[in-house]
Amino acid sequence: MNGVSSEMAAKLELYTLLKMPDEDLKSLLFDIVRSTAIKAVLPRFRGGMGDGDINYKPNSDIVTAADTDMQQRIIEALQTYWPNVPVLGEEQSRGMQLSIFNANNQPFWVLDPIDGTSNFAFGIPYFCTSLALIYEGKVWLGLVYDPVRDECFYAASGSGATLNGITMDCTELKAPANLKSSMALVDFKRLPNGMASNLAAEPPYRSQRSFGASALDWCWIAANRCQIYLHGDQKLWDYTAGSLILQEAGGISSTFHGSDIFDNTMNSKTVIAATHPTLFKQWHEYLDPFLPRPAIKEHDSVVRYFDPG
Repeated sequence: MNGVSSEMAAKLELYTLLKMPDEDLKSLLFDIVRSTAIKAVLPRFRGGMGDGDINYKPNSDIVTAADTDMQQRIIEALQTYWPNVPVLGEEQSRGMQLSIFNANNQPFWVLDPIDGTSNFAFGIPYFCTSLALIYEGKVWLGLVYDPVRDECFYAASGSGATLNGITMDCTELKAPANLKSSMALVDFKRLPNGMASNLAAEPPYRSQRSFGASALDWCWIAANRCQIYLHGDQKLWDYTAGSLILQEAGGISSTFHGSDIFDNTMNSKTVIAATHPTLFKQWHEYLDPFLPRPAIKEHDSVVRYFDPG
């Protein structure tokens, strides 16, 4: 009872601070993200990106003028309504991100202004904006907006998930609950070699797709467009909103080692997910022999492979 009471108290505190009920908040956030995308993202996408619009981060990831413009506009809009709720954005410095994340007892937004930047930069119509709200170690709200299709995925903790206002329930099976009948969403680029090789040589599913925008991938699983999901390395802004949306739609997810996706850290995460408990069990059992095993030295509890997920 104490856990439930604490969660209810935190929710009440959060919505009191935000000064509006969930439905009003949902409408306002949608208006902020949609109108900003129409102004800052779609014209650049439809007009094409010039050489001067594309730059590269130290890790070789692409960042465009639209990423930084979209981030700044959304931060300004959010802080018009909630000046005391900071925004942790993907395009901020690591130091600023950590200072926001580690501040005690304050809610904060997590924003990816354009997830799927490579798709955006090269004219591939699969990218989105992702926005989540974290408070007291929990993801309370998640919104993912796809401007090309004008699709808004939204979830509030304990209140279900919607697509353009229509409730989603991804547990409704489109085919028998087995891997061979499932459409898979798999990001091969970030998987351990043995796992990727076995999936490519002997795929256990009907067919596989890889679209290139993690936050939107989560939502396509939640919408039951694909039924199983696998990813080897996601950042905080990749998984916060999307994982809540999938959870509230009835789906199941974990890291490769069975932990919760969000654990109130900024660690990168591995992801196994499915729309249905039976599919999740089959998917995890198939993958288990190929999952990397932690190599822990004596007197050393640090996991020594590419991702602690």
